Amino acid sequence: MSAIETLATTLSPFGELRRSENLARHTTFGIGGPADLFLTVRSADALARATNAAHSAGVPVFVLGSGSNILVADAGVRGLVLDNRARGEAHDDLVVRIESGASFAAFARKMCRTGLEGLTWAVGIPGTIGGAVVYNAGAYGGCLADVLRRVRLQLPGDGDQWVDAADLGMVYRGSAFTRGQVGGKAVLEAEVELSAGDAPTLLARAAAFDEKRLGAQPRGRNAGSTFKNPPDSPAWKLIDAVGMRGMRRGEAAISDKHCNFFVNEGNASAADVAWLIAEAQRRVSEQFGVALEPEVEFVGAW
Repeated sequence: MSAIETLATTLSPFGELRRSENLARHTTFGIGGPADLFLTVRSADALARATNAAHSAGVPVFVLGSGSNILVADAGVRGLVLDNRARGEAHDDLVVRIESGASFAAFARKMCRTGLEGLTWAVGIPGTIGGAVVYNAGAYGGCLADVLRRVRLQLPGDGDQWVDAADLGMVYRGSAFTRGQVGGKAVLEAEVELSAGDAPTLLARAAAFDEKRLGAQPRGRNAGSTFKNPPDSPAWKLIDAVGMRGMRRGEAAISDKHCNFFVNEGNASAADVAWLIAEAQRRVSEQFGVALEPEVEFVGAW
């Protein structure tokens, strides 16, 4: 019996298991091939146990949140994909603990309604709490590192551990996770410390951010910002300057509205999106000497 089949026999107590699940159904890009095994978990405990089972079986595991900020290969993902829907929440005055599968935007909006300040900037950010930790999500001058106290990580075969945010090396759109320094560890929960605020004021500020975002960013199927902004210029300006606004490859395109958003206009392939990403990098490097760094993560069998 293969490692995949052996693992499949142990996963059913932890959640809903599917085989060869098309990941295009689970990404904001609407792109991606099949996962060998696809398990939906609904608690941090189930996430931890499934992660441990995969490591024990020697099967690679990828934790999927809302499916934003990723480009899944047309060939899909080998091993186990964990569809993380762990959304438990606990409050202790100004400190809030939230499981990693919760929507970051929905959580931020809820904190505004509750009158807790510190996450107003996040009301329009796609993705989950776990993804926000990994990428140190941010917008409009704020980022998760500003309010994050600590996170609970699942250590392969070694239980779980709370780690202080200061030890995660959080920087602009990055952390110890994105640098490969905590490989194999899954984010189970995060703990943030907010401050007392006025709910109507916070909601009004959130509405202003919503209006600004909707006015600047395209709708439809995309993964969010494609590139991190270089220090001296927004990525969209560089892409526009090299003549790529609206450029298409198959049914993938660079948005006319915002050049740092690459969109699926029909049935785009991951390969076509990847070609546009590489072409933007090539042109910007040749013309401006700037190396564009993807914010979108390439996932699966490339």
